[in-house]
Amino acid sequence: MFTPATAEQRFVLDHIVRLSEISAEAGELADAVLEGAGAFAAGEWAPLDRLGDTHGPKWSEEGVTMPPGYAAAYKAYVEGGWGTIGSPAEFGGQGLPVSLSIAVLETLGTANMGFALAPILTVGAIEALVHHGTPEQQALYLPRLATGEFTGTMNLTEPQAGSDVGALKSRADPVGDGTFRIKGTKIFISFGDHDMADNIVHLVLARTPDAPAGTKGLSLFLVPKIRPDGAFNDVRVISIEHKMGLHASPTCVLSFGDHDDCIGELIGGEMGGIRAMFTMMNNARLNVGLQGVQVAERATQRAVTYARDRIQGVRAGAPAAIVEHPDVRRMLLRMKAQTQAARALVYYAFGQLDRGHAGDAAAKARVELLTPLAKAHATDLGNEVASLGVQVHGGMGYIEETGAAQHFRDARITPIYEGTNGIQAADLVGRKLGMDNGGTLFSLLAEMRGDAEDGELARLIDACEEVGRNLLASDTDDRLAASYPFLTMLSVAVCGWLMEQQGRIAVRLEGDPAFLRMKAIAARFYVEQIVPEAMGLKAAAMAKADLLYAIDAEAFAA
Repeated sequence: MFTPATAEQRFVLDHIVRLSEISAEAGELADAVLEGAGAFAAGEWAPLDRLGDTHGPKWSEEGVTMPPGYAAAYKAYVEGGWGTIGSPAEFGGQGLPVSLSIAVLETLGTANMGFALAPILTVGAIEALVHHGTPEQQALYLPRLATGEFTGTMNLTEPQAGSDVGALKSRADPVGDGTFRIKGTKIFISFGDHDMADNIVHLVLARTPDAPAGTKGLSLFLVPKIRPDGAFNDVRVISIEHKMGLHASPTCVLSFGDHDDCIGELIGGEMGGIRAMFTMMNNARLNVGLQGVQVAERATQRAVTYARDRIQGVRAGAPAAIVEHPDVRRMLLRMKAQTQAARALVYYAFGQLDRGHAGDAAAKARVELLTPLAKAHATDLGNEVASLGVQVHGGMGYIEETGAAQHFRDARITPIYEGTNGIQAADLVGRKLGMDNGGTLFSLLAEMRGDAEDGELARLIDACEEVGRNLLASDTDDRLAASYPFLTMLSVAVCGWLMEQQGRIAVRLEGDPAFLRMKAIAARFYVEQIVPEAMGLKAAAMAKADLLYAIDAEAFAA
């Protein structure tokens, strides 16, 4: 029950990303890439999705073994060159825009969300090495990361250091030859071990001797599972987590240096770890937003199929499929509209990233502003749509065999990892709102206001500016108290702007009538029914923090 969303992807790449402006070559190749990725995902990855959920990876003292078929499907991904699309040409990649490569990642993740975490994390490792690695590190690792022969991981979290990264205790002691002995334990490491690739390149935050406390004292290290000379590098997986969802992805507890023989190399200079890691994290945050699109698309497809097939009740005196009932149609149309809105937001952010890479300073600033929106709002929507998918199925949605529950379970991690959505909201009202003293936000709102035709959308844009200016003048607690409602208001406004554009284009474009009709109706539904909902958040976004502290912590247990 998987159909690649190639028509929708091409529409957004053409009219929201404007891919051909970024790269004429990519514009010409897009159809072939999207169709090829769709055929590959449908044939190789989608059939393994249910097995990954029910069977899952298995841990032993020798390491993690993926479910049957996964190693072969991953090998087919590598041999097909799907990982090379957005990788730098000088390191064996095709050098095409990131916004085209993420359409491939969307298709893979819609087919098999847990499996697609492996290439998502590898892309982040590539970004970190491209920007912060030495020429020797780049030459040795990037070509094989680009193809996917090696996979990459990100190692921040420790038992005592979750969102408070500065509390981590992993150590890196100089060996004397420019390398370091790494020692410590990391938790929640996605694809920290598996049997699909020749090597795993771990990027590990650790603290050198006499480094200051907090994040300023952190350094980033490249720690391969297998050293260049073929020797094992004293990195062990000591368990995998038993999770609510995303079962196909092994979430590992890794122990580095149990035998004091784990060797790492600095990336980005000593005590430059946070700067280098955030290069990887910002990429990962956008890609987690993309996961929201993936799960929403798959949940919507499953719900639509069920609603068309399930006969229940009567319409016009005859038995009817539930798709004919108004409330089911409301849910399905909301699912379609929210999925399209999430895709437009995430793709638009990646398009700005491509423009920033090409030297457009305004686009570079805009994608920084959009990153917390894309990560948080798209994953919130993935959860909403997956929940609606269960509801459309009724009681059968609560039964695992239909598959609707898997999407609901898989989606729930996305607002949590790579920085909780509350952290994204704090980032928005902190550093991002303050960029150019608010100028980055206000220039975006001005562009949106100039395009907006719907009165409610224009009113929401104005409200976002009013709230933004109020928060710029507010103290830290008041900003943080208002952060999440403001993030949602602003995200809906941006999505409304992008959806209204798509609706206008769809009514005048020639092409598949059914696709264009759905596009126009979904855009209209979004602007007319979802945009006005966001105005209800203004009171919370303008409220001060004092009400939250009108009781003490003990009162919450009353």
